[in-house]
Amino acid sequence: MTAAPATVETPSGKWRNAENFPVGSWLIRHDLRPHVHAFYRFARNADDIADNSALTAEEKIRRLDRMAAILDGAPGDDAPAAAAMRQSLIATQVTEQHCHDVLHAFRLDAVKLRYEDWDDLMGYCRYSASPVGRQLLDLHGERRVTWPASDALCSALQVLNHLQDCVDDYRRLDRVYLPLKDLGAARIGVEALGAGKASPELRRVLDGLLDRTAALISQARNLPPIVAAPGLRCECSVIVELAARLLRRLRGGDPVAERVKLQRSDFFAAFVSGVFRSRGR
Repeated sequence: MTAAPATVETPSGKWRNAENFPVGSWLIRHDLRPHVHAFYRFARNADDIADNSALTAEEKIRRLDRMAAILDGAPGDDAPAAAAMRQSLIATQVTEQHCHDVLHAFRLDAVKLRYEDWDDLMGYCRYSASPVGRQLLDLHGERRVTWPASDALCSALQVLNHLQDCVDDYRRLDRVYLPLKDLGAARIGVEALGAGKASPELRRVLDGLLDRTAALISQARNLPPIVAAPGLRCECSVIVELAARLLRRLRGGDPVAERVKLQRSDFFAAFVSGVFRSRGR
């Protein structure tokens, strides 16, 4: 019997079952959901490679490059999520660029452990987060006028996730997304993430990042009214509400002491509010 081919895709063990936001929920058009899920699996599996602490940076990049090759049509069965994504792109005629953009972000994760300032972090989000929203918008045939607000929403979600995982990223991967300039202005270093709870200085850094993220969420509120597809418009509205609620949770909680996360009541309230807002378009 021939052994199954080894796969380059590997789970990282990092919060795989702790997603904050719906991915291809029933709000999305039924025929498009498999393609949304294909993109999510592709991005999630690539992210898992970058976050796998057992792999060297060189090995991570080799595996991500292999996913890119399979995405572009190279033969082989060693990257099933990439192969499925290629079939999805062929079926939908959506550009492969969004997939290559997220792979670029995960290659950065393999080698880049620190971010100098907010602009540096937003440059990362351009590749790690924005392509996710753009993929969904292109899949629904939305106009590109939706991109700026979508980019703002996706970047906000990315920063909120970074703040949730700041201690885990630091301890497991020595990766810190909190800008060094902000930490330096507070006269602290990345070691503050290992203290068990946020110091007053680190709390000021976190609050400053949340202030900038709140501005992104404010910009993202412009997205649902300009999305034409009813289901996607509704899902965008719900996600904006969830982002705002997670931001409030992080303002009131200490992500250094414990992982701050959304509660069931947040999902219910965001769904009701999001649906109501989307129908008032």
